[in-house]
Amino acid sequence: MEKSDISLVSDFFMRLQTALSSAFAFSNEYRSLEQFSALLDPAVLEQAFASTGVATLRRRRLPIDAVLWTVIGMSLFRQESVWHIANRLDVLLANQQPLLAPSAVVQARQRLGEAPVRAVFEGLAQHSYQHHAFDTWCGLNLLAVDGVMFRAQDTAENRAAFTGDNTEQGRYPQVRLVCQMELTSHLLLNCAMGGEHQGEMRLAEQLL
Repeated sequence: MEKSDISLVSDFFMRLQTALSSAFAFSNEYRSLEQFSALLDPAVLEQAFASTGVATLRRRRLPIDAVLWTVIGMSLFRQESVWHIANRLDVLLANQQPLLAPSAVVQARQRLGEAPVRAVFEGLAQHSYQHHAFDTWCGLNLLAVDGVMFRAQDTAENRAAFTGDNTEQGRYPQVRLVCQMELTSHLLLNCAMGGEHQGEMRLAEQLL
């Protein structure tokens, strides 16, 4: 192996070690709702809730921002139950009382729906892209688009949405995800999701 190859391999593992260390530090540091809230401008949440018409859910038993943070926590602590995540983040009812039943979180997540979650993602991505200085090449930002396939839960709803057939049994529905990313920071700027029969190029058109 030439010295240049050894240098590339060494650089890769150094970057990997740094990324893993950051991930572990993040998971250990952010274990409460207040700590998570420091990562996201409350104005982004308010705008997302207002634009999707769910602001009135704040009057319900479980505050809508707490429900959204629980959804975000589900992506960070994927091996844990929704109930465990809500307790980890110290999610409280509107009257500041502890949660009494796991069903409260599940029902609140269903009422929230997908539109506010997507609006928060888009708002946060836009805000981060506009307020950070990225490394450039000839004065241009470096962006890339790539796709991935993953399995979804085998339900009639998912089969209808991602395979076009809600009667097919025996295999998991396949979901295709195409993302636009800023290369120097790995910041996701946008994404499009579709069924297994939709090509990456067709989904990528939605990101332009």
